[in-house]
Amino acid sequence: MKQFAIIGIDSFGKRVLDELIEADCEILIIDKSREVVDFYKDRVASAFIADVLNEETIQKLIPRTIDAAIIDLGGNREASILVTNYLKKMGIREIIAKAESNEHGEILEVVGATKVVFPSKEAAKRIAPLLLSSILFSYLPISEDFIIAEIKVPERFIGKTLLEINLRKEYGLNVIALRKEEGQAYMLFTPEHILQRDEVFLVGGIEADIVKLADVVLIKPRKKLQTFFKRFFSRFKSNHD
Repeated sequence: MKQFAIIGIDSFGKRVLDELIEADCEILIIDKSREVVDFYKDRVASAFIADVLNEETIQKLIPRTIDAAIIDLGGNREASILVTNYLKKMGIREIIAKAESNEHGEILEVVGATKVVFPSKEAAKRIAPLLLSSILFSYLPISEDFIIAEIKVPERFIGKTLLEINLRKEYGLNVIALRKEEGQAYMLFTPEHILQRDEVFLVGGIEADIVKLADVVLIKPRKKLQTFFKRFFSRFKSNHD
């Protein structure tokens, strides 16, 4: 079972928390407000009222093996920067921090954030499924019924050809392109291409089929994810111009 910590339950943190509560995962929350903690304490695995500016407190309450930490300390930019750095020094592998401005976001990345998001409902709905799948990288809604997504090649497909796995027949998805996990440029492929461990699909289809391929386990059906990865789309477009 995946384990997540949410540090600060401001508007963005609350939206992510509400999404994750409905999924099969373990959640730890920390907030300075007793009222907020009391409201959620019976719906999460652990809940603490604490001063997150104290590095020892963070080290004591946050397991180093946690899958990801989400930081939303409202408008307190200094606190979010410090907490991000504390978590980075602890070796937390995934640190998602809410930024109040572009400059704030740049600093968060410098001190250790692996993902920086800006406060919006759409961003929260993007983060939850990405956390729940280790191979789902991004969503790009193209229309009401069509989504493009980046998905790392699942373990069960490694060593097989695109023709053998037949994503269109088995999942209703079309493979648009492939790239290496550490690279940015997409490459041409043939149906006989043998899939490798370090490759990423760019696929197109409906959300339900993409979620199925990415092994995202949700308790109840979701509404359409409305998230726009403009930089990713620009990168893909530029590589094919």
